[in-house]
Amino acid sequence: MQARSALFDLYGDHLRPRGGRAPVAALVKLLAPLGIAPPAVRTAVSRMVRQGWLDPLRLASGPGYSITPRAARRLDEAAARIYRTGRVSWDGRFDLLVLQTPTARRDRQRLAANLSFLGYGTLDEHTWVATRANEDVDLLLEEAGVRYERFTAAHAAGTPGAMGVVRRAWDLSEIGRAYERFVAEQRPLLAGVTVRSGDEEAYAARFRLVHAWRTFLFRDPQLPPALLPERWSGTAAAGFFDRHAARLRPAADRYVEQCLDVSNRTARQKGR
Repeated sequence: MQARSALFDLYGDHLRPRGGRAPVAALVKLLAPLGIAPPAVRTAVSRMVRQGWLDPLRLASGPGYSITPRAARRLDEAAARIYRTGRVSWDGRFDLLVLQTPTARRDRQRLAANLSFLGYGTLDEHTWVATRANEDVDLLLEEAGVRYERFTAAHAAGTPGAMGVVRRAWDLSEIGRAYERFVAEQRPLLAGVTVRSGDEEAYAARFRLVHAWRTFLFRDPQLPPALLPERWSGTAAAGFFDRHAARLRPAADRYVEQCLDVSNRTARQKGR
């Protein structure tokens, strides 16, 4: 688990509902159960500040960091998709992007990852498609310096034709197998965390569960039901995730509060 990715998870899942800010000492303490060392945390924080995701600030408990408005929007969008709180609807139209692809391989890879996160799949090297328009895509492409054209399109063959487009843009069979692997890998890990487990153990298990589930934000565009295969494995996987995330939430929340309280008490003692 990379420190930067873990910090996004930490802010999105635990700190955003608590004001989106925390002292550095708490960030270090909260990522320790995941095996992330303090230097890695501090390096990742500095990188996120440079990228515009975090702002440094002075808290009563000492130096800390808060999420920027840009990060808040991204985390809120991610949370809605992680917990699937919004109803997935479709008006029968696609959002179509025709790009002048960057020449540098690294730039192409970064652009592809960002477009995938926003729900776009690729039809060819230059053409990307989504079943719903994302309001952040124009800013993303402008910041990347990518020239593009954007269209709204409906398939003349209706839903059957649209399903053909979807299967060109996304490998639904592979995404389905990835959901099945997710459940198979997480089930034995979660089975060992019971009501007798400590809060730190439950917090770490839930954190890893959410972290693994979060990878589907870059793989699954969460298509409308009309465009999905029958007996879609993502539905069962979402139910599995929801059950265990909710089961472990109280213990995880207690551990987070404990770490924040300890950091605050330590800072107050140092200030005397």
